[in-house]
Amino acid sequence: MSRVKVLEMIDRPSLGGGQTAVLLLAGSIDLSKFDVSVCSEGGGPLVEELKKAGVAHHEASFGKKRWGRSVARIQRILENERVGILHTHGGIAGFFGRRAARKAGTPVVIHTLHGIHYLHYRNPALKRAYISLERYYSKFTDKLVLVSEGDREAARRYRLAPEAKLVVIKNGLDPAMLKARRDASRLKKKLGLGDAAPIIGTVARLHHQKGVVFLVRAASRIKQEFPDAKVLCVGGGPLRSKMAEEVRKLGLEDTVVLLGEAPDGAGLISSFDVFVLPSLWEGLPFVLIEAAALGKPIVATDVEGNNEVITDGETGLLVPAQDPEALAGAVIRLLRDRKMAKRLAASAKKFIPPRHTLARMARETEDLYLSTWRGKTPS
Repeated sequence: MSRVKVLEMIDRPSLGGGQTAVLLLAGSIDLSKFDVSVCSEGGGPLVEELKKAGVAHHEASFGKKRWGRSVARIQRILENERVGILHTHGGIAGFFGRRAARKAGTPVVIHTLHGIHYLHYRNPALKRAYISLERYYSKFTDKLVLVSEGDREAARRYRLAPEAKLVVIKNGLDPAMLKARRDASRLKKKLGLGDAAPIIGTVARLHHQKGVVFLVRAASRIKQEFPDAKVLCVGGGPLRSKMAEEVRKLGLEDTVVLLGEAPDGAGLISSFDVFVLPSLWEGLPFVLIEAAALGKPIVATDVEGNNEVITDGETGLLVPAQDPEALAGAVIRLLRDRKMAKRLAASAKKFIPPRHTLARMARETEDLYLSTWRGKTPS
């Protein structure tokens, strides 16, 4: 069999969860079976990382104002590259890519939802509109991939696609790919901390979904118990100015540090005494697997996705979402009881990475590509 051309597509060229999945798949899929390239908007760290990996990139816009022109551009890419399998990631790419694939006659179309974000929209009319769109485009989608069992159950409940089209492929990482550990003492010196000062941190986009504001609010209680503690928030996003205002309002300028985007996320996590993920909802977060692989004690919210990675009291602590008191209480508990923190961190490192490997994610994706391709094309 000749190699099948696969186009992985996502809208933004940043490095969030969906982009991480695209980058990992593009670099791990069996090149003896597949010819893989990536389509996204131009510029950004995703494009730079693809260039380093030697993966071909096709630039397209995903603008809502000129969506017809964007669809036409994607259609040309699909036709010119003779793409056999289009794999779209996230809602925006799914809308543009699947529309273009229908026009181009692309044989196989697969769509992954990295968290079903529109089910959490506070505007009910907008939520209904996106559900209707997904149901419509599922007619032209061969498989709908969910990254957690919780999301598959939600897809069933909202009838986003027929049961036969629903597939779960959980995210996975190769711990060997994580960057070298950062020297914690150097980071503490840079932040003006003593060696014994605890660092609590998160790596998350500053977006409503990630609930970082609740970690900021939890910092007030943490500061009462550990006055020299620092809470580091790594990541940029649309709520950065609001987060900065919240920090000022609470008088936490000497406690909470908004570091913005950082290319060395793993290095920073390795310097944390406690890793926190305060999300309101998730798909299945890569960053929890990363924190576990780096041997960090973890506090996360008890939401779908998080609770498929973390087992409360065994590999981390789970707390209710949108509850800064519970979040602070769990962090303080781990900072006080270092024996418990070490036990949870060791258990997380032992059990979580082996269950969420890149090799497994790539193999399951390859199997899905091949089975769907063979079912749609003549032998």
